[in-house]
Amino acid sequence: MPGRSQPAQITTLDSGARVVTEAMPSVRSIALGLWVRAGSRDEDHEHAGISHFLEHLLFKGTDRFSSLEIDEAFDAMGAEVNAGTGKETTSVYSRFLDNHLERAFDVLQDMVLRPAYPDIDSERQVVIEEIAMYEDEPQDKVHDVLAGAIFGDHPLGRPIIGRADVVSSVPVPEIASWHDGRYVPENMVLAAAGNLEHERIVKLAQGAFGDGAGAPDGGLDTPARNGHVLRFHEKETEQYHLCLGGAGIPRGDERRFALRVLDTILGGSTSSRLFQEVREKRGLAYSVYSYVSHYADTGQVALYVGTRPDNVAQAVEVIGSELRRLHEDGVTEEELERARDNVKGRTVLAMESTLTRMNRLGSSVLMGVPLLTIDEVLAAFDAVTLDDVNRLALDLWLPTRMSAAGVGGDEAAFRRALEAVSPALAAA
Repeated sequence: MPGRSQPAQITTLDSGARVVTEAMPSVRSIALGLWVRAGSRDEDHEHAGISHFLEHLLFKGTDRFSSLEIDEAFDAMGAEVNAGTGKETTSVYSRFLDNHLERAFDVLQDMVLRPAYPDIDSERQVVIEEIAMYEDEPQDKVHDVLAGAIFGDHPLGRPIIGRADVVSSVPVPEIASWHDGRYVPENMVLAAAGNLEHERIVKLAQGAFGDGAGAPDGGLDTPARNGHVLRFHEKETEQYHLCLGGAGIPRGDERRFALRVLDTILGGSTSSRLFQEVREKRGLAYSVYSYVSHYADTGQVALYVGTRPDNVAQAVEVIGSELRRLHEDGVTEEELERARDNVKGRTVLAMESTLTRMNRLGSSVLMGVPLLTIDEVLAAFDAVTLDDVNRLALDLWLPTRMSAAGVGGDEAAFRRALEAVSPALAAA
């Protein structure tokens, strides 16, 4: 329950690194992560994928710990350890019993701050295999095809996973330079949630971070808002995989609460319009949903459907009809109340996890988003009105501003189906 946790505490160290914690005395575990303001958005074309590759190499060893010793250390603690690269952030994190705090932190900080880059060629092959696996998963690839349609040649339009030719050839000195220029205290946040004492975490952080080394320029190259761009990736598949979407709102925008409610109504829940009309009533797809992504200065809204070739036209026609109904009729009070209660319930349930709380702390502080209490978050959802969601629907889900992406065997069939959404988009 939200009341069982204590207010989050934030300390900025002399080095510039920030420490944020949330105590949960009722649990016996701690989730702890190191967050870095570095991701695929920082890459130019020649380095596409270096951030993700570096994330892999952090697990390969340091001067103090070999890759095997890292694995054995976390296994001996019964701990979980993982990492993730995003478009704007990288995080390396672990969840462990509270009595293993010092040992877990020691290994984790050495991995992140002082990688030694051994066995790099074997890890190149691992990541190249991961890229090949991604290329074989059209239901995943189509989302990056859509991002390319929306953001064009901007780094936000490129896959986080990168390109095999970059991974296979980037030399160790370039990887080390990439790390040393970004994994600096001013660019990092240490986040933790669970059965902990803030000052104890701060003391550990003070021992790990040296003097600040100067974070890279935080200026952003905001992408242009493309509209009516169609991209199709031809691939023989059992289903057509289709996405529609467009530019959204930044992660700090106050409208993000209303957008989450709108997303729940459109396609983010089993009672949503898209799920009910496409799947439940007509059986046209197993998977159909909408989603939102937020970045520092922009965002994205999108919907996805995967369906057999003979159902593509009807599925897209239903989607087009639902988008028109969203604009012409708007959201009902009953839908608003149900969606609002849905997101509030999911928020509270998620916050019972130390890992979820740590992720919220780390990403919010790193990206400068106000760190709200759970009660403040719930109040923000309660404050969402019909006007709020209907204005967002008109602004963000207008077919004349949307782009489309598809993966399948016949681009012409894909274009014909899109006429039910926007004839101009089908002809783009």
